[in-house]
Amino acid sequence: MHTTLRNLFVAALAAGLIPHEVAFAQSAGCAISRDAGDRQVLSCPGGVKVTAEAGASFRLTDRNGDGSPDSASLRRKAILVDVDSSQHTGGFQVVTPQAIAAVRGTQWAVDVAGGKTSVLVVRGSVAVRRPAGEPVVLSPGEGVDVTSSTEPLVVRRWPAPRVAALLARLGQ
Repeated sequence: MHTTLRNLFVAALAAGLIPHEVAFAQSAGCAISRDAGDRQVLSCPGGVKVTAEAGASFRLTDRNGDGSPDSASLRRKAILVDVDSSQHTGGFQVVTPQAIAAVRGTQWAVDVAGGKTSVLVVRGSVAVRRPAGEPVVLSPGEGVDVTSSTEPLVVRRWPAPRVAALLARLGQ
């Protein structure tokens, strides 16, 4: 019986009936729900919560095998990551085509669009760098836009309308 259900699940995944990011999150032990804005909300073991904008392309990974995701690969649109450092041991990072954003415990948003990654810190601090480059550290209300150029990353306090627009896409 278990093998039959697994085969049906794999077939539905391959046929595109189940979005890949949903299936992967379920295998990572996360509870998945949808909010009124059709955003996915993944509540994961170890104090990790990820809210994904409708249509976001992402994948969660548990690299150290402790049952809690510690990394997200984001290819399109935005996610909001909330890591409770009192429950989650080790760091958490979001990897995009342009940037790597890593933390210990905080809440931050990452948006990928038009060849650019934008990172905004809501709570705590986040180190952001290009795959090959020096990191910058963001504090609450600060953000950075990362492109594939080699120009130094510039940390800016984001204007309230920009913060509100990104967080509204994520149900905040």
